[in-house]
Amino acid sequence: MLFNSFDFLVFFIVITLLYYVLDHKYRWALLLLGSCFFYMSFIPVYILILGFTIVIDYIAGIYIEKSEGKRRKRYLVMSIVANVGVLFVFKYYNFINDSLSALLGFAHVQNNIPYLHIILPIGLSFHTFQAMSYTIEVYRGNQPAEKHFGIYSLYVMFYPQLVAGPIERPQNILHQLKEKVVYRQENMITGIQMILWGLFKKAVVADRLAVLVDKVYAHPGSHGGLTLFIASVCFSIQIYCDFSGYSDMAIGTARTLGIDLMKNFNRPYTAKSVTEFWQRWHISLSSWFRDYLYIPLGGNRLGELKTVRNVFIVFLISGLWHGANWTFVIWGGLHGLMVLVERLLKTKKKHKKPSYLLGLVRTLWVFLLVNFAWIFFRASNIHDVATVYKGIFTNFHINKGSITECLLLVTGDSTSLGFMFVSACMAILMFFIDNKTGIAGSYAYSSNKNRNYAFYLLVLFCILFFGAFTSNSFIYFQF
Repeated sequence: MLFNSFDFLVFFIVITLLYYVLDHKYRWALLLLGSCFFYMSFIPVYILILGFTIVIDYIAGIYIEKSEGKRRKRYLVMSIVANVGVLFVFKYYNFINDSLSALLGFAHVQNNIPYLHIILPIGLSFHTFQAMSYTIEVYRGNQPAEKHFGIYSLYVMFYPQLVAGPIERPQNILHQLKEKVVYRQENMITGIQMILWGLFKKAVVADRLAVLVDKVYAHPGSHGGLTLFIASVCFSIQIYCDFSGYSDMAIGTARTLGIDLMKNFNRPYTAKSVTEFWQRWHISLSSWFRDYLYIPLGGNRLGELKTVRNVFIVFLISGLWHGANWTFVIWGGLHGLMVLVERLLKTKKKHKKPSYLLGLVRTLWVFLLVNFAWIFFRASNIHDVATVYKGIFTNFHINKGSITECLLLVTGDSTSLGFMFVSACMAILMFFIDNKTGIAGSYAYSSNKNRNYAFYLLVLFCILFFGAFTSNSFIYFQF
C-alpha cells in the first residue's frame, strides 16, 4: 500500500477517524492491527519475519534489563545476531554468493552453493535498525525495557515509518505510543500540510522526472553526454523529492495522530561540504551510524589513522545498507573518501566565514560531487556506471543534435514536453520554498492562515493536475 495511492487515502481516513473515536486504552491495538494490515498489503507472509524479530527483541530487552555482567551482553548479542541474520539471509546471501562465484571463476572453480529464490521484504533494513536501537539503548541503560508486548510491537511496526523511516529511537517514540492523545486541530492541519507537501514532491516532481531518468539509465550507451548529465542531475532531484517526500508524508501522518517523528531531511542540497550534506541527508540513518558504529569504534578519539579507518568502515557499511550491489559499496566509499579529504583540508587551513558568492560556489561544487556519486547509486551495474561517466566526460556537446536528443526523450506518452517543463518549474519552486520560507521545518507557508490555506489549495491543485499517478513505488522501499 503506497502513500501515493487511493487505497492508502481510504486506509488513512479510516484509521485516523477510528483512532479518535476509540477510547485511549484501545488505540494501541487499532494502530498495531492497522500497521499489520498495511504491511501485509505488500507480501502477507513476510509479517512472520517481523513477528520473529519482534519476539526475540522483546524477550532480549527484558532479560538485558534484569541481568548483570556478561549475561547482559550475551542477550544483546543474541538480539543483534537474530536481526542481522534475517537481514543477511534476505538481502545479502545471494549478493555474497554471486561475489564468491565471480571470485572462484577466476580460478575456474565452480561455486555449488545454492541460491535462494526469495524476494526482499519491503523496508527490512529500516525496521531492523530500529529494532536494534531498542536493545542497544536498553543495554546502555538509556531506555527501560518495554513490558507491554503490544506497545513494543507497535514501536517496530508503526505504519507511517515502518517501511522507509525515519529510523526512530525508543526514547522518542515509545512513551508517545502510551500517552493519551487529545485531538488538536493544529496537529491535524499541520499533519495534512506535511502529507500534501510530501505528495507534491513525489507525484509532481519525482515521478515526472523518473520517466526521463529511467529511459536514459535503461540504455546509457545510446545517449550523448549532455543527455546523460541532465538525467543524472534529474536523478539527484528525483531521489531527494522521492525520499524526503516520503519522510514528509510519514511525519505528517504520525502528526495527525498526535505523534511526533524526528526530522529526516534539512535542505541537504544547500550543504557547503559533503560532511555537512550527511548532517542534513537521511538524518535518522546518519545519526544511527554515528551513535551505534562510529563512536563505539572509537570515533576520532584514537588518532588520525584509526579515524580514517572508522570513517571508511561507516561509509562502506552505509553503502552496503542501501543495497546488495558493489555499486552501492563504491558509492559509500566515495562519500567516505570525500569526507576524509575535507577533514584533511580543514586541519591544514582554517577558513573564515565564506562570502555569499563563495558559499554559493561551494554549494554548487558539493551538489556536483554528490550528483556524480549518485551515478553509482542509480546505475544497474559497474559497466553502466562506466558508460555514463565515459559519455559525460568524453562525449559532452551542447549543439543542435544533443539538444534535439534531450527534447525527443521528453515527448510522447506520459512525459510531454509541457509536463516536463511544469515539473522543472515545480522543482525550482519546491527548492525555493524549502530553502527560503522554512516550510521544511514548520510547514506553515505564511503566518496568515488564509494565505496558508490558499497556498496548500494551490499545492493540491498541482498534485491533481500535474501529478503522475502511476503507482510508482518509493525508491527507498527497496532497502
